[in-house]
Amino acid sequence: MLIFAHTGITLGAAALMAAGANRREKKSWLASLSKYADIRFLIIGSILPDIIDKPIGHLFFSNGRIFCHTLLFFILVTIIGVAVYQRTKNLWGLSLAVGVLAHLLLDSMWITPRTLFWPLMGWDFEKLDIAGYLKKWFQLLMSERVVAIAEIIGFIITVWAGLLIISKKQVTALLKTGKIR
Repeated sequence: MLIFAHTGITLGAAALMAAGANRREKKSWLASLSKYADIRFLIIGSILPDIIDKPIGHLFFSNGRIFCHTLLFFILVTIIGVAVYQRTKNLWGLSLAVGVLAHLLLDSMWITPRTLFWPLMGWDFEKLDIAGYLKKWFQLLMSERVVAIAEIIGFIITVWAGLLIISKKQVTALLKTGKIR
């Protein structure tokens, strides 16, 4: 998956679940999500594995899916999120963890169990040809309908959310608190 698929689909799925749990209140789908998550950290979590792994992985491991694409990373982020919530009742850490989980699901990490369950299945990561990887990435976007459709859906959700936030004059509130009304 690519950036819009990760951010948009994560945001949309979380908002749908929040709206379902909050269906008695007449709030927008993003306002419903604000009750359960810090939207800023949910979005950051949805792309965090790529932000960390892509540069480090391609430079040192010939693979852009390394440490942060593992179940261990998700568990560590979740433990931190739970600890922060227990002490402060702040949702940012749990929101980050949910975003990371969504990233792993959207990347179908179960297909590469050696990475997902690292280091239980060995300490090394699969090696990839970097030049071939970039070509494969572009071909994937152009040829794989699932990836292209996910990216389009994610883009639409992201733009829709952005327009909703702007139209309700909630940009500052979102940036300051991670929530909107």
